Amino acid sequence: MIVEAIVSFFILVGGFFTLVGSIGLARLPDFFCRLHGPSKATTLGVGGLLIASIVYFSFAEHQLSLQELLITVFLMVTAPVTAQMLGQAALQLEKRRAAGTEGPAPEDQAG
Repeated sequence: MIVEAIVSFFILVGGFFTLVGSIGLARLPDFFCRLHGPSKATTLGVGGLLIASIVYFSFAEHQLSLQELLITVFLMVTAPVTAQMLGQAALQLEKRRAAGTEGPAPEDQAG
């Protein structure tokens, strides 16, 4: 009974973060803002779903489920690196930012 509650909690949390990340990807105004949706919220959402899978299959099979653990570690390592590389590529291509977004322009940061 307690396992189902824990799994349900992580599925709900993961689904919520995945939904928020997907909405952010679709609704935010420019590339740099849209980069936050999949790199932050959706990563947390998929991580929550994978944790739910780890808990469920660990109790169902009475052993630690290493496949989901490896997927979670791989996701948490690669998502920030990918977002950093996409952001650097967008800066090199001088992608425009939406009017009203905060922060100095990249050319203003050169020291």
